[in-house]
Amino acid sequence: MLTRTEIDRVVSAALVEDAPWGDVTGDALIPAEATATADLVAREPGVLSGIDVFTAAFRLTDPATTVTAHLADGDRFESGDLLASVSGPARAVLAAERVGLNFVQRMSGIATLTARYVAEVAGTGVRIVDTRKTTPGLRAFEKHAVRCGGGHNHRFSLSDAAMAKDNHLGVLTAQGLSVTEALRQARQRLPHTVHLEVEVDRLDQIEPVLDAGIDTIMLDNFSIDDLRSGVALVAGRAIVEASGGVSLDTVRAIAATGVDVISVGALTHGARALDLGLDLRIGLPGDLRIGLPGDR
Repeated sequence: MLTRTEIDRVVSAALVEDAPWGDVTGDALIPAEATATADLVAREPGVLSGIDVFTAAFRLTDPATTVTAHLADGDRFESGDLLASVSGPARAVLAAERVGLNFVQRMSGIATLTARYVAEVAGTGVRIVDTRKTTPGLRAFEKHAVRCGGGHNHRFSLSDAAMAKDNHLGVLTAQGLSVTEALRQARQRLPHTVHLEVEVDRLDQIEPVLDAGIDTIMLDNFSIDDLRSGVALVAGRAIVEASGGVSLDTVRAIAATGVDVISVGALTHGARALDLGLDLRIGLPGDLRIGLPGDR
């Protein structure tokens, strides 16, 4: 869950990064008494994510600034739709607009891409999940965006669940233990509440891993035929996750093999920022109007 505490922590750091000693341009050019209103408008279709983060950028810059959301996270929109409205002191609105836009564009891009993957596997019962391939410091934001797009979250961090990959197994078996025995010993050291997942990259690894009583088996970079064979070998004894080589072109075929979960790193590391713009009007004598494009 994306909490207000986490939002304020990250957005505050972003605002300091963007204006460590204040906005010298706004302070020099914009009268202190000027007010502004602005509309967050979609330049292309998508799925909204990050409206609370967008709002925080303005609230933390100046509490006198208000943001009215016209859509909620997870809502779909079309090009030209009004997503939110902003009003407040002009200096504050101008100082916060880039940080607010950066977050909502990035998060909406992730949500939109996730929704495309989810649509591709509709009717299969397969879950589309993210990975830890997130932007450092922004994991909570990006994983929230995945949920907004209809996807699910894998483990949030190394502390959430145990996942043994090939390097882990290599270290264990170097001690002279079989994979099965090494995993059984690891299971005994884990709290009973911790989920244990193991990655395999060959069909002949499946049985020794399952014999250890693991919870999820990840079939990594398997061909479509091997995925089908792997699902048959597992035969319901563990959750089956497919990973590696997943794209919008391949995800439907992967889902059709009978796997339970498909993890897609591209949801976060491959998403582009969505094109959203902030159209701003400043209340000054002469009704000066300024438009701020979303890609500024």
